[in-house]
Amino acid sequence: MATRANSVPHRTVIEVDPFVPADQQKGIHNRWHPDIPACATVKPGEVFTVQCVDWTGAQIGNNDCSDDIKNVDLSKIHNLSGPVAIEGAEPGDCLVVDILDVRPFDKMPWGYTGIFELDNGGGLFAREFNSRAAKAIWDFKGVYATSRHVPGVKFAGVSHPGLIGTAPSAELLATWNKREGELIAAHQNSVPPVAFPPEPRGAYVGQDISDEVREKVAREGARTVPPREHGGNCDNLSKGSRCYFPVYVKGANLSVGDLHFSQGDAGIITFSCSIIKNGVEKFAMKQPMFLPSPVDPLYSAKLIFEGISVDVHGDGKQYNMDATVAFKQATLNAIAYLMKLGYNLLLSAAPVESHVGAIVDSPNACVTMALPLGIFEFDILPQDEGLTKRDLGQCAIRSDGVV
Repeated sequence: MATRANSVPHRTVIEVDPFVPADQQKGIHNRWHPDIPACATVKPGEVFTVQCVDWTGAQIGNNDCSDDIKNVDLSKIHNLSGPVAIEGAEPGDCLVVDILDVRPFDKMPWGYTGIFELDNGGGLFAREFNSRAAKAIWDFKGVYATSRHVPGVKFAGVSHPGLIGTAPSAELLATWNKREGELIAAHQNSVPPVAFPPEPRGAYVGQDISDEVREKVAREGARTVPPREHGGNCDNLSKGSRCYFPVYVKGANLSVGDLHFSQGDAGIITFSCSIIKNGVEKFAMKQPMFLPSPVDPLYSAKLIFEGISVDVHGDGKQYNMDATVAFKQATLNAIAYLMKLGYNLLLSAAPVESHVGAIVDSPNACVTMALPLGIFEFDILPQDEGLTKRDLGQCAIRSDGVV
């Protein structure tokens, strides 16, 4: 007979409500800054859970209109739960973080994929498509995701935290702000922007701190959108992954958010941490290292699209060994193919894989984009008669009908 004796539940160190705006909750912050104190402390080896809101902080709803995407306040993103201090961690150590589980809230078994406006969060292909807001809602059933806005597809999601990292030191924060400020100054008219400087508007720290510290964090704090030396927007670190992060402040002050089941969703993540003393020097760490998950979805059959560093979807310009251009071309090739089948919003959520094929053969870098065949309910392979375009519905669009 089972008993309660010796049955110790894992501690939840940060609790949030995914339906309440992030800036009304404790244990959440949306800027990186060393003066943000830890809101919880754990011991090395302790198993603990952290609850996270979605990256926009509950700005996006489960509905069939994308006005919330169009009007999202990007000064309030990405929202992180934490910081969590690990006892004994000191600057120069390596924090080893084991991601034991990632799952959605039982009361919120859905997420979304969004296409953002060119002038409000537009992504990598915003200029190519003159992006207008659109979204797809994905429903989670166990490991699988389906969408009423993207029919004919069912896939096992790669559930993972989009954002995870340790707190920067004051010196590292100053380095970020200096170098990113110089980049912004060199590209002042870029649309979308090349980077985002500290922005007091929308800055939030859900803790009881002095007004002086709060104002300092708002004035100096680095935006939580990109990856940096401490971690940040890493993606693809699923349950079973192990992360090695440099430690810059006492306690390491680990934060996490932007969980992914489709794109950027709310959920619960379970960790265990350990410390390797003087790990930064031992491993010559300049940036994090990772071990992949042993339980990622396995799709063996894939259709692979190649891209080279020539803008074949634009003005035909030849670039010299530019892997970003090659990646964009591979992805645009996949998008063009999917549009022939009737799809208009899929790659942001599907478990696709991209690989650098070659970056040694001048002038063309080569990057591939692999689309798993097993996620489709029908055959998408090339046929003699061409591709059959199906009526696969419409993703959620703006209330004014602009797409």
